[in-house]
Amino acid sequence: MPPLYRVTELSGKKKLYYSLIAVAVGLCITGAGIWKFHGRPQAEVEDIPLVRTAVVGATNAPQSYLYSGEVRGRYESQLAFQVTGKIIKRNVELGSTVKAGDILMQLDPRDLQQTVNSTSAQVYSAESQLKLAESNLRRYRQLYAQNAISRAQLDQYENAYEVAQAAVRQAAAQHAQGASQLDYSLLHADKDGVIAAIAAEAGQVVSAGQTVITIVQEGEREVEISVPENRMEEIRNAKQLTVTFWALPQVTAEGKVREVAPMADATTRTYKVRISLVNPSPQLKLGMTAGVSLTGAGGPNQAVTMVPLSAIYQTNDTPHVWVIADHVAALRPVQVGIFGNAQVQIVAGLKPGETIVTAGVHKLREGQTVRLAEGDTP
Repeated sequence: MPPLYRVTELSGKKKLYYSLIAVAVGLCITGAGIWKFHGRPQAEVEDIPLVRTAVVGATNAPQSYLYSGEVRGRYESQLAFQVTGKIIKRNVELGSTVKAGDILMQLDPRDLQQTVNSTSAQVYSAESQLKLAESNLRRYRQLYAQNAISRAQLDQYENAYEVAQAAVRQAAAQHAQGASQLDYSLLHADKDGVIAAIAAEAGQVVSAGQTVITIVQEGEREVEISVPENRMEEIRNAKQLTVTFWALPQVTAEGKVREVAPMADATTRTYKVRISLVNPSPQLKLGMTAGVSLTGAGGPNQAVTMVPLSAIYQTNDTPHVWVIADHVAALRPVQVGIFGNAQVQIVAGLKPGETIVTAGVHKLREGQTVRLAEGDTP
C-alpha cells in the first residue's frame, strides 16, 4: 500500500505543474492580443470648429464717436505768491465763491517786514547825507563867489551833492521794492469766481510762482476732452457736436470746437480739445463728467463698410479677415480705415454680401471646414 500511495501523489503534482504552465501561456497570448488591439492606429476624427459669422454690408448711416470729458470753466486763473515764504493762513475752501480783491492766503510777513525796516533806515541815512552835501555845496558856492576857492574844489562838492541825490533815489527804490514784497505776502483774488483747486495748506513753505489756488471765473462753461492724433482732422472739421452729461441724462447741449492743443500730452499722446457749450443748462457744475458725440465720415450719400473689431485677425503688420465660402475658411488681407465703437471701417478687401468670421478667428487655419453658429448665414 505505501508504494501505490506515493505514485498517486507524484501524478497529482505533475498535473498541477502542467496546469500552471497552461495558465501562463494563456495569459501571454491574451496580453499580446490586447497590446496588438490597442497599438493599432485609430481613425482620426476631424474637429470642425464652431464660429460666429456676419454678412458684410454697406451702411449709409454716419459713424459716431464718443469722447469723455470734464466740464471746465472758460477762464481759469492759477494764482501764486510772488515771493517765497511760509503760509500762515488760508481763508477759503474748495467751492468758495470769492470777489475780486478778497484775501485768499497769507504768508508769514516777519522776514519781509524786517527788509522793509532795513530799507527804510537806508532811506533816512541817504537823505541825511543829501542834506549834508547840500549844505556843503551852498557854503562853497559862496566861497567861490568870493574867489576864496578854486573851480576844481567847487566841482568836487557839486559832484558829492549829485551822488547824495542818487543815493537817496536808490534807497527809496529799494524801500518801495521791499514794501511791495510785503504786500505780496497777501494773495488776493484777481477776478470774481469759484475756488476750483487748493494746492497748498497752512504751514507749508512755497516758492515764488508755485500755484497754490485755482479760480474758475464766473461765466462761460466748456468741456475738455482728449483726442487721439488720427482723429484730429475730424474734430477740427466737425460740424455737429452733441454734449451729454452723466449726472444729467435729460440735459443735452450743442458744442463747438474752440481750442485745440498744438502739442500732444507727453504721457497719453493725445491732444487736449476745448468744446464751448452753446446755451448751457444752469444745472451744470464744474467737474461734471460729459460725453462729446462726434459725427464722423460717412454721410447720407457715402456708403461705409463697417465690421466688428473681433473680426480682424492681425498677422505681422497686415490686418486680415476670415471669409467663409461653402463652410470653408479663407484668410484675406484687408485695408482698414477709421475705428468706431467696437467697429472698424474696411476700405478695401471685402465685398458686400460676403460672410466673415466675427468670433473664433484665432482658432482657424487656411482651408479649414467650419460650423456656423445657429442662426448665422453661410
